[in-house]
Amino acid sequence: MEFRTFQKQWGAEFISGDVVRFRVWAEGQQQLTLRLADEDLPMAAIGHGWFQIDVPGVTHGTEYQFVLQDGMTVPDPASRAQKGDVNGPSVVINPGRYQPVNPNWAGRPWEETVIYELHIGTFTPQGTFRAAIDKLPYLAELGITQLEVMPVSQFGGSRGWGYDGVLLYAPHSAYGTPEDFHAFIDAAHGLGLSVVLDIVLNHFGPEGNYLPLLSPAFFDAQRMTPWGNGIAYEREPVRHYILDAPLFWLTEYRLDGLRFDAIDQIKDTASKHILQQIAETIREALPDRHIHLTTEDSRNVIFLHPRDEKGAMPLFTAEWNDDFHNAAHVFATGETHAYYQDFAFEPEKKFARALAEGFVYQGEVSLQTGHSRGVECHTQPPTFFVDFIQNHDQTGNRAQGERLITLAGADKTRVLLAALLLSPHIPLLFMGEEYGETNPFLFFTDFHGELAKAVREGRAKEFTGHSGHDGDVPDPNDEQTFARSKLDWHNVTTAEGKSWLRFTRSLLVLRHRYLVPLLRPGGTVEGKIVKTAPGMAAVSWSFPTGTLSLALNIGNKPVDVPALAGETLFSWPEVSDVLPPNSIVVRFADGDAS
Repeated sequence: MEFRTFQKQWGAEFISGDVVRFRVWAEGQQQLTLRLADEDLPMAAIGHGWFQIDVPGVTHGTEYQFVLQDGMTVPDPASRAQKGDVNGPSVVINPGRYQPVNPNWAGRPWEETVIYELHIGTFTPQGTFRAAIDKLPYLAELGITQLEVMPVSQFGGSRGWGYDGVLLYAPHSAYGTPEDFHAFIDAAHGLGLSVVLDIVLNHFGPEGNYLPLLSPAFFDAQRMTPWGNGIAYEREPVRHYILDAPLFWLTEYRLDGLRFDAIDQIKDTASKHILQQIAETIREALPDRHIHLTTEDSRNVIFLHPRDEKGAMPLFTAEWNDDFHNAAHVFATGETHAYYQDFAFEPEKKFARALAEGFVYQGEVSLQTGHSRGVECHTQPPTFFVDFIQNHDQTGNRAQGERLITLAGADKTRVLLAALLLSPHIPLLFMGEEYGETNPFLFFTDFHGELAKAVREGRAKEFTGHSGHDGDVPDPNDEQTFARSKLDWHNVTTAEGKSWLRFTRSLLVLRHRYLVPLLRPGGTVEGKIVKTAPGMAAVSWSFPTGTLSLALNIGNKPVDVPALAGETLFSWPEVSDVLPPNSIVVRFADGDAS
């Protein structure tokens, strides 16, 4: 498979061996200058706000900036790499220099997916792409098939979650160079691991965003998001910038998919929504690879996820199912603050519905908002739902960043982990979950001055009255907040860590052996609630080739096992006719069983 570079509409592009075209939309400027190394070159206004210049003799690694009419220098909004931080010079990159070791990798089918979400900066002590490579054999041996990397687009400061990116085409320089990210992806492919990237197209971060100076029309002051002015997606230059970003990552870095963050905040008035256009363009451009596109959308909607007559996915593949997490969390912890109040009444029934059907809210009225939320989802295959019992968001958006094992205890967490990995939905593990990590994952940033103060004070105010707020909220800008969020790999070598790993590995062996063949044909699967009681839930799923059933008890009292047909695939601990506290049993009856 030929390595492909991606010609962006914006930015610095090699148009021949040593000629680079620099192009930027700067409708807010009357004139613009390219500062290339130590030379200033006037750029030509070519109409409709675009400035361009073709420069011979440019080499890979050359530094450059744009000089505004008032003398201020800014980085290229479409920079492929930064010399240092988000405010400094951009770097010319010749992407053809990197030739993959595994050029024929074409991805893995979606039904095989077991997602492992990781944050590059806290995944290893070094916090770099290169250091993360060393952990990939461990994940492949565990049974992980897909790595979901939290956003890496260059953001303000050296440390952060990545959701405040401002240079959407540049890997964050604190993690390494573009070549380092290429090497990480290529090494994963060599081990049979797909790699997808979390991408943020709904806003830009508060530091290093110079687009309002270059092109104020990039944003629409009448269109607000929780993070500031919305993006004017219907304007042609803006649309090019946003549309090219997903294609760039998938083509030039050979990623296997993307997770689109908070798409409910992408408001587009064009005749064809930008998200639909993105998906259609990707499918047309990359027809011969397994490309998986998932969405995060608090509305519980399915209009971007149609299936054709063969069950193929012409647009987006699946959606993060926050309802599953929220129901599981309330079921296990009893917390009912904020959005958890929608899951407070009969949590066992809501958890069972999430397992059986996917969304808990399918048009019902939310207690939190007073408005109906969601649509019926029974026509969606089980692989439409990406489920998790913890992730970066639900952990890090707690005041103290506690993981579920800290809040619910190890025994309940094991039961819920087993339910997650042996349900027919697509499971997602948050880094460290597989060995019972107890370090928190906190919200951290690297801002300074008034911005740091605003973030610190806003974070403290956010948690007033919330469960889990037991004192001062850690300062996001304190480097210790970041350090505390790193995985403690020593835990893997302890007796408890080894026990968790054996447990997780055994579940994934069963998933790949028994569930993946059930999911391979695709199509709608009937899920139903068998029984619920306080602390207990039982569900079943009817496939063309048989019935999968699951019953669990995280209550304080034993309960009888409901009638579940078939042979036991898994139980923990040993379960006969009674489910003791903190136990689970999973059974399968083939199509010929009575």
